[in-house]
Amino acid sequence: MCTSAQSKRIPLVAAVLAAALLTTSAVPAAALLVLEKGSNTLAIIDPGSLQVVARVPSGTDPHEVVASGDGTRAYISNYGGEGSSFNFISVVDLTTRQPLPPIDLGALHSAHGLDFQGGELYFTAESNKVIGRYDPVAQMIDWVLGTGQDRTHMVIVARDLEHIYTSNVASGTISIIRSQMRSYGPPPGVAAPPPGAAGTQPAPGPQPRKVWEVTNVPSGRGSEGFDISPDGRQIWAANAQDGTVTVIDVASMKAAETFPVPVQNANRLKFSLDGRYVLITGLGAFGPGQHSDGNNLVVLEAASHRLIKSLALGGGSAGILMDPSGSRAFVAVNQGGKVAVIDLRTLQVSGQIAANQPDGMAWADTQFSPQGARRTP
Repeated sequence: MCTSAQSKRIPLVAAVLAAALLTTSAVPAAALLVLEKGSNTLAIIDPGSLQVVARVPSGTDPHEVVASGDGTRAYISNYGGEGSSFNFISVVDLTTRQPLPPIDLGALHSAHGLDFQGGELYFTAESNKVIGRYDPVAQMIDWVLGTGQDRTHMVIVARDLEHIYTSNVASGTISIIRSQMRSYGPPPGVAAPPPGAAGTQPAPGPQPRKVWEVTNVPSGRGSEGFDISPDGRQIWAANAQDGTVTVIDVASMKAAETFPVPVQNANRLKFSLDGRYVLITGLGAFGPGQHSDGNNLVVLEAASHRLIKSLALGGGSAGILMDPSGSRAFVAVNQGGKVAVIDLRTLQVSGQIAANQPDGMAWADTQFSPQGARRTP
């Protein structure tokens, strides 16, 4: 039999327990997002404990993932391959850990590369040879630009929103896309009225407009994974079919050097945050029933291009993600069913996370909102 005091305490105890359950199951302030292609799920992981907090449906054939600047949404490209009928990007609410209605891309198909800058989502639509931009507030695609290249695959958008970079796998190129302000007068063939003519207004002067210039720089066969050096001076592109890396000088927009790398079917390439190392993964002999037993990750010294470390991670590897602290790298060991954690001080495997054919990865950080000012190309 409960006393009056005990009966008053019961609701309080229940409330405390409920709050504790919500706290332990909540998305951590900084969460590691990992796509699992084998189960069409998004794994939300605590990067400290390396424990999976939740798994959420990601839609069919998920390849890349990016979080909104406030860390409340995850956007997932549902690829399907070049020429596929897939014309949507899946969305996950990271606060409730529930899928939201996908973004309808209309006539744009085979979304793959993703970036989130300036409060908007940028994506590649490989089948259409374009990049697009989606406004989450207006819930509409507000800008599309063609590259004229085959299999426009990955995309990086600069924080100034005036420079965009893509890799184009089948064309073997890297696109450097820059905004320019140009002035335009009256349309060709339209004569301005004579000065002082009755009922006329002064002829308008040249009106500046923002336009985009696309420069396609030859890289190598199968150029896919690429990254920009932290100082912004170089682009490194991994050429999977050639077994090489091409270094592009950003200022001149020309290839400066191409050299071989000892990893089969190079897939992704990332600089360490301090610019000291470049990590390159290899899918190896990727395919049904095949397993890559060789080196799946190589670490190069960025300054000298010298091989520092080769690691056999137990299967063909794909996505690379740097810890915001700069101390670790996460590598999706696609064929090995895990994400390997690399200590960048020792260049040794320091941990792993079980995952079903992992690929794209991203950070979701709710502690800050690096949205930047909205600008319209």
